[in-house]
Amino acid sequence: MIGHLEGTVFSVGPDTAIIDVAGVGYEVNAVPRTLDRLTPGQAASLAIDTMVRQDFIRLYAFADETERQCFRLLQSVQGVGAKASLAILQVLTPGALLDAISIEDHAAIARAQGVGKKIATRIVSELAGKAPELMAVVSGHIGLAGTLVPGPHENEPASGGDVGAKADAVSALVNLGYDSVIARQAVGRMAGNDPAAGLEDLITAALKELSQL
Repeated sequence: MIGHLEGTVFSVGPDTAIIDVAGVGYEVNAVPRTLDRLTPGQAASLAIDTMVRQDFIRLYAFADETERQCFRLLQSVQGVGAKASLAILQVLTPGALLDAISIEDHAAIARAQGVGKKIATRIVSELAGKAPELMAVVSGHIGLAGTLVPGPHENEPASGGDVGAKADAVSALVNLGYDSVIARQAVGRMAGNDPAAGLEDLITAALKELSQL
């Protein structure tokens, strides 16, 4: 199985790109925001998920290992395939996906093309119990080997607030003895109420809410 590709971008299309690795061109499927960062002739390093079926072998490319793991996790939900998983990762970064699951924001997931309210509700319901696993993915506890090599690009925001500040706030609450899922939900709500909130503000507001439970 191919889990990583590093080479030169040969071509980029609407849904796929060809990565030249030592003279062999690998066609990979990817979301538009990943393809937009690839430039023919430039180097690229991509996390790859290989899907093998009776009649085809398909490669899916991701900016990093975090997205690849989220792609796999989404497909663990009944009725969610590769197409729907890619659509969700096009509109939600891994951090935003975790936020949506934590605060049961079905509408955020339903924004993905071809993903209706029924599927979005099922994703939230089935992955809520896997929130710690998903948090480990987003926090980098699962190796982040694959990254795009071409020039730096802006970090995409999650559903509210700075992803790093939210992660640090959750970590602080967990260190104080709060359950990781409850801490994530509280911080997610606080960040949604005040997208500009910094680390201290998030911790203070979340502690205030949690003290009232």
